[in-house]
Amino acid sequence: MTVTVVGIGGSIRSDSQSERALRVALEGARELGAETIQYSGPELVLPFYDPSVPERTDVALKMVEDLRRADGVILVSPGYHGTVSGLVKNALDYIEDLRDDERPYLDGRAVGTITAAYGWQAAVNTLSAVRSIVHALRGWPTPLGAAINSAQVKFDGDGACSDADVDRNLRVIGRQVVEFALRHASQLDVN
Repeated sequence: MTVTVVGIGGSIRSDSQSERALRVALEGARELGAETIQYSGPELVLPFYDPSVPERTDVALKMVEDLRRADGVILVSPGYHGTVSGLVKNALDYIEDLRDDERPYLDGRAVGTITAAYGWQAAVNTLSAVRSIVHALRGWPTPLGAAINSAQVKFDGDGACSDADVDRNLRVIGRQVVEFALRHASQLDVN
C-alpha cells in the first residue's frame, strides 16, 4: 500500500521557515515510502472560505480532492500573535467541503502538527491551537508535535536545520503519520 500524505503550511512568503519545517517532515514521510503533496506559500492564498459560495479556485478544488484521498496530513503554521496564521486557518476551513464524505473531514487520519514562531510562548500556544483544530476535524494528532522557536532554530536555503533534535523530531512526525496510516489500513482490512 502506498500512503499519501498531504502537507499544508508555511506563510505567504515562499520558502519561509515554517515551509522549510514542513519539507523536513514530509521527507520523514517519504523515508517510509509515502507519496507526498505540499501546499504552501502562494498556493495557500485562497479566497476566504464561504460555505454558501459553491465556486472554488482550481487550487482549492485540487487541495480538497488531495485531502479527500489522503491517508495522512501534516500541518505547519507560523505562530502569529500566539495562534494559527489566517492563511493556514483559511486553508483548513476548506476541509468543510469534506463534511458529507464517507470519511468526513479528517476522520481516521493521523495529522502531524508543527508550529514555528519567534519565541516559545507563541510557538507552544499555536501548537495547542492546531491540535485542537485537528480534534475538531476528527483527525488524530500524532503523539509527537513540534513547537519550533525560530529565534533559536533556523533552516538554511537547502532545508538543513540548525538543531539536530528538531530535525529528527520533524522527521519522526512525518514517519508517525505514515505508520498510523499503515496500521489503520491493516485494521480495516482485518475487519
